Amino acid sequence: MLKFDHDIVVAGGGIAGLAAAAAFGNAGLSVLCVDPAPPVTDRAAEGADMRSTAFLQPSQGLLEEIGLWDRLAEHATPLQTMRIVDAGGDQPAPRVTRDFDAADISDRPFGWNLPNWLLRREFAAHLDALDGVEFRTGTAAMRLFTRETEARIGMSDGSRVRARLVVAADGRNSAMRQTAGIDVRTTRFGQKALAFAVTHDAPHDNVSTEIHRTGGPFTLVPLPDHDGWHSSAVVWMEAGPRAEALAAMDVVEFEAAMTERSAGLFGPLRLVTRRALWPIIAQEATRLSAQRMALVAEAAHVVPPIGAQGLNMSLKDIAALRDLAVASPDTLGDRAMLDAYHNSRIADIRARVAGITALNRISMLSPQPLRDLRAQGLDALYAVAPLRRTLMQLGLGARG
Repeated sequence: MLKFDHDIVVAGGGIAGLAAAAAFGNAGLSVLCVDPAPPVTDRAAEGADMRSTAFLQPSQGLLEEIGLWDRLAEHATPLQTMRIVDAGGDQPAPRVTRDFDAADISDRPFGWNLPNWLLRREFAAHLDALDGVEFRTGTAAMRLFTRETEARIGMSDGSRVRARLVVAADGRNSAMRQTAGIDVRTTRFGQKALAFAVTHDAPHDNVSTEIHRTGGPFTLVPLPDHDGWHSSAVVWMEAGPRAEALAAMDVVEFEAAMTERSAGLFGPLRLVTRRALWPIIAQEATRLSAQRMALVAEAAHVVPPIGAQGLNMSLKDIAALRDLAVASPDTLGDRAMLDAYHNSRIADIRARVAGITALNRISMLSPQPLRDLRAQGLDALYAVAPLRRTLMQLGLGARG
């Protein structure tokens, strides 16, 4: 009989990798999660992730099931309304504003927003208290050798680990995916995104606001008050050179630029964190599994930050894989289980990557006539109540 060091090795200790380790550990499986760097868990620290994550209803349900939500609830800001603003006229001012209210389809908010640095702190603390789960930092999964019955993972420190299943959650440039020979299809937009947090005079009223002009959306997502001021997390997508120029501005100049780009909806915006910058792509793996390995999160799919889909797609991957493991623990990691995982997720992933890619291209429109058509399309879409409700349900994770 084969002897394993762990049931599962999770390669990657980002938010998705930590969530996967918690999900499998909660199911009674022994888990090793490895990452080359410890999580940065202080907002002011160098390398802190300035982005935020909106956990939509299905994701919140999973986090509750696996014991994480109790740690997060007191820090979470509910998202009751998704507001889309078209400011694509001659001046950066609102000309079409439409609110998508969760009350139209549910008695709960669309989701709950939390800063990523805090998620890393709370997820890592939860793993420390979870029996059967080891979170090892300073170590990366580098090499993979598999047979029908096992996986052997070579670590960056020279050690080797035997497991029944490898979960690749090691990002868009996944070493595990490359080792398995799985290809990806990548779309580049020539965009970059800035992520940071701001304070402002006007309350956000638990409304997530997405403002369209050119270059991509400028999105403000509610956060708890900061030093007595209303606060929001911001993701600002622009053409690459423009985004780089914004990142290099001094604070006073940048605050003026972001207040103008926000169409003045919240009054003057004040920068309260550093600015993070990263390239925008859409990417999908051609296959979600290989022998004794499953891809999840950005190892499997990457989308532009529109509609809070990215990490919520990742948690759907984890939930699907967890459910298969719980349904048949004796067949963990075998070919039939991994084929079932691929088949359960691939259609949804492809549809969402294609849909968000299309939405991003629409948000980037620069010629005025096309911006006018975009505004008219938003008006027409909102006016048809059944279509509006269907789109909200799709955004929460329903299948089309």
